[in-house]
Amino acid sequence: MTTVVLMGPPGAGKGTHAEHLAGRLGVPVISTGDIFRAQVAAGTDLGRTAQRYLDAGEYVPDEVTNAMVRERLAADDCRPGFLLDGYPRTLDQVAVLDEIRGVDAVVVLRVDHEHLVRRLLRRAETEHRSDDTEDVIRRRLQVYSDQTVPLISVYDERGLLREVDGNGEIHEVRHRLLHVAGALTPAE
Repeated sequence: MTTVVLMGPPGAGKGTHAEHLAGRLGVPVISTGDIFRAQVAAGTDLGRTAQRYLDAGEYVPDEVTNAMVRERLAADDCRPGFLLDGYPRTLDQVAVLDEIRGVDAVVVLRVDHEHLVRRLLRRAETEHRSDDTEDVIRRRLQVYSDQTVPLISVYDERGLLREVDGNGEIHEVRHRLLHVAGALTPAE
């Protein structure tokens, strides 16, 4: 069983690299961002609630996110493990994840914030995402610093933290991540 949390600020490349890392580990990717966007596109109540927070650069409230993640992790495809992208983001979410299932490793992508702003503005142009204006991007980075960065210390104290330099070209970062994944893969 392999259970990994992939962390990093908005635009660090979690979504870009999650599938490759999960493929190496042999587990599904569970992305809260993807689930929120699917709910928004479907026009569900959760989607409308999530959209208000996403447009403001804020986190969707823990009770909504926790319920969604708890339900998703109960699915059969998560039995052998999973890679979480976008969860947990708060200390309360860490406690809920601890109740649901233990974590084997936490991989953190480290990227310079000004580089992230430029990267996300480029993404906004190509993907037409409403949550990628410069003001919202800077707010999301501040929320990440305030609410999610403290989780890094928690997981470091547990001996679960693996840090990866997320600066550079996609293939360079992917190589670094796959190297870390090799160390996480259980011996056959």
